[in-house]
Amino acid sequence: MADEVLSQSEIDSLLSAISSGEMDAEKLKQEEKEQKVRVYDFKRALRFSKDQIRSLSRIHENYARLLTTYFSAQLRTHVDISVASVDQVPYEEFIRSIPKLTILNIYSVEPLDGRILMEISPNVAYGMLDRLLGGKGKSINKVENLTEIETMLMSQLFEKATVNLREAWSSISEIDPILEDFEVNPQFLQMVSPNETVIVVSLNTTVGETSGMINICIPHIVLEPIIPNLSVHHWMQTTAKERDPETYEKLTNNLQRANVDAKVLLGETTINVQQLLHLDKDDVIALHQSIEDPLLLEVNGQPKFYVQPGTHKNKLSVQVLEEWKRGDENG
Repeated sequence: MADEVLSQSEIDSLLSAISSGEMDAEKLKQEEKEQKVRVYDFKRALRFSKDQIRSLSRIHENYARLLTTYFSAQLRTHVDISVASVDQVPYEEFIRSIPKLTILNIYSVEPLDGRILMEISPNVAYGMLDRLLGGKGKSINKVENLTEIETMLMSQLFEKATVNLREAWSSISEIDPILEDFEVNPQFLQMVSPNETVIVVSLNTTVGETSGMINICIPHIVLEPIIPNLSVHHWMQTTAKERDPETYEKLTNNLQRANVDAKVLLGETTINVQQLLHLDKDDVIALHQSIEDPLLLEVNGQPKFYVQPGTHKNKLSVQVLEEWKRGDENG
């Protein structure tokens, strides 16, 4: 544990309290000598750091956005999904926390070991089923008597959503999720030992007028091979992608062929309307531009270079002297 640094005001307050008798220096020394013991629950082992939990939260925030788009298109109704929490708990605690009868999807995630469990609350699941069958999305709890057709419809809906899981996880690992099983009773599931640490991602879900939770249970055995990929260092490395030479060359060629409007400003002046109306042949208009000062070259209306006029191959031309910089008095 790192030593805590006190500010000057805190030091002054502490010295004042000791000198006034509000605090006993001997008592403070005695407390410091006493051994401090922190309770540790081996059944609730913390195997993921806060940094890794934050990385998992970012991954599933992206997953929630992908699911929102997917379900909105499939159900043709308003769907809103967002991450409520990301926690690490024993598997037994997670199983006890979900309803006795609910909707459970079990996914394999090759090439990683183990399986991922997705629990959808009956409110949300049957709201989705009602929309698939042409209803308004009302939830009717009928877990115990799902027909074969209803089971197949729900399985297909969540099986197609594996594409979103693959995309969300692509930043840390290339996986091939497959829906392996569809259950309604969590007591029949024993994916890992009861004390095994699992990550539980809870998603707030709204489908039309119905709302509930979607919980994703990820055992430690699944994440163990890719734990190094959950570090901030890995995320910073993956965000800085290598430049594709072919793409770079195409962009360069396209930019080089782009046409821009370049023009030189010979000078400016101000006259009133009466002078403009009485202008005649051979009249001379004096410009504010001195013949000794360079002219300004504009590209697409933006000042870019200082130039001097001249001729080149019997054509009027300008020679670039220097780059125009914002704040120049002549610009």
